[in-house]
Amino acid sequence: MAHTPGTAVIPVAANAATRRRNRAGRPNASRAVIDAAIGKAVGLSEAAVRQRVQRLIGDGVMQIVAVTDPMTLGFHRQTMIGIKCEGDLERVADHLAHMDEIDYVVITSGSFDVLVEVVCEDDDHLLEILSQVRGVPSVTSTETFVYLKLRKQTYSWGTR
Repeated sequence: MAHTPGTAVIPVAANAATRRRNRAGRPNASRAVIDAAIGKAVGLSEAAVRQRVQRLIGDGVMQIVAVTDPMTLGFHRQTMIGIKCEGDLERVADHLAHMDEIDYVVITSGSFDVLVEVVCEDDDHLLEILSQVRGVPSVTSTETFVYLKLRKQTYSWGTR
C-alpha cells in the first residue's frame, strides 16, 4: 500500500464479513476499525474524529473525493495549456471553466494569463479542445504542454 507523507496509513480488513452492513444500513465493524485507528493515530476518540471530519467537511475546509487514473478510463492524453488573452481575464477563465474537458483553470502571472489542464482521449480529441479554447473571445494565443509521464501527484499539501 502506498503511503503519502503527512497521511496516516490505516490497515482495514477487507473480507466479506467486514463489508457487510447491518439491518439499519450502517457498516459493521470496519468503520469502527477505521475510526478507532485514526483516533489512535492522532490521540482522539472515535467520536471526536467523526465530529472533526464532519465539521471540516461542513466548513468547506475538506472534501473527500476519489482520484481516478485517466489512463485506465481511456483518456490517454493529458496536457497543460498556457493561454494568453486580452481583456477581462476572469470572464475568459469562467468561460473555460464551463468546458467539460477542462478540469483545472487558474488565472496566473508570468508568461501566461490562464493555465488549464485537459484530460482527453487522444490527439484528435486534444485538437478539438484546442480549437474550442482558441475560439474563446479574447484568447490571443495558446501553448500546449503534453504530459509524457506523471512522476508525482499528491494531495497532502494541507497536512503539512
